[in-house]
Amino acid sequence: MTFLDRIGLFGPLDFGALGLLLTALIAVGLLIENPPSSRPSVSALMADVRREWMHQMTLREARIFDAQMLSTLRQGTGFFASASLITIGGVLAALGNTEQLIGVAEDFTLDAAPAIVWEAKLLVTLLLLTNAFLKLVWSHRLFGYCSALMGAVPNDPKDPLTKRRSSQAAEINITAARGFNRGLRALYFSLASTAWLLSAEALIIATLVTVAILARREFASRSRLVLLEGIGTEK
Repeated sequence: MTFLDRIGLFGPLDFGALGLLLTALIAVGLLIENPPSSRPSVSALMADVRREWMHQMTLREARIFDAQMLSTLRQGTGFFASASLITIGGVLAALGNTEQLIGVAEDFTLDAAPAIVWEAKLLVTLLLLTNAFLKLVWSHRLFGYCSALMGAVPNDPKDPLTKRRSSQAAEINITAARGFNRGLRALYFSLASTAWLLSAEALIIATLVTVAILARREFASRSRLVLLEGIGTEK
């Protein structure tokens, strides 16, 4: 079977649903990371909180609390990275046993599509999971860099190096959090991509639901209202 023959196994709706999934992943990420100034996202608000955290750290002589907080962030990132790697292994196992997968899929869809179709659909999920894993691993490493920078902040608030190092630690912390959030969004959309095993219509619905969940949590959640309280921003 040639490449064109394999492409022909998918209809226009399949390509449209896949395009919607990838476009939504990119567009949601851009909107969350670059929100309008009149309606900041939770991620944007938390970036300011992280800068304030590093500033307050310079006023504390004992920084055990800050170290514990960063350790907790690294543990959470490591957990999701490990979970992503395990899930990648599960998808690879499914790719190596498509006969059983086809049997299960046919029970739900009554569709006798060839194995290459199911493998291609799983490959999309695998790519999204791999992207999530790489983002989360890099985030974990950046939190480590942040830890080193925090250790380099002098204890004297009047030292000129204090503000510089604390600002560097804050920006690395924000970058690490951005990578963590990107990894989580990739996990969200990898879950949505499994709906393609049912049908293209199911993939479209799952993508729209995922977008709605992410948008609500970033722009219309109770946590956002809490972060906005008392800072003079539109509520």
